[in-house]
Amino acid sequence: MAEANYAPQPLKGWYWLGAIATLAFMVIGVLGYLATVTADPASVPADQQALMAAMPKWQTAVYAIAVWSGLVGAIGLLLRRRFAVPLLLLSLIGAVGTFLPFAIVPRVRELATESNGVAAVIVVGLCWTSFWFARHSAQRGWLR
Repeated sequence: MAEANYAPQPLKGWYWLGAIATLAFMVIGVLGYLATVTADPASVPADQQALMAAMPKWQTAVYAIAVWSGLVGAIGLLLRRRFAVPLLLLSLIGAVGTFLPFAIVPRVRELATESNGVAAVIVVGLCWTSFWFARHSAQRGWLR
């Protein structure tokens, strides 16, 4: 299949707003991850302690993959590099995996609150938006 002659479109000013917003979101994710893995279980409310104890161990690894790949992908957007696309896809997949225990682990499901569900929808939605933005940017020729 022949490659089409594709001329990159001019970089739009809103690109930088999107890249900075993606970075800010991913930094918040990394901070949340670090707070979670370094928290003393005795320092959180009893209901949160129970939820933390019910989470499968693999969830922490998936959470790490989601936030660290997202952070590096967001940096890639700021550097206008194509590697941002697969890393932000990995972050999206990791975000879905991070919240999977809320759907498949009975004890987690019974301990989860409505706000846990809302947070999951928001985080996965923002990860999808970040991936879409990177893919859109690559398609426009804005990433090298």
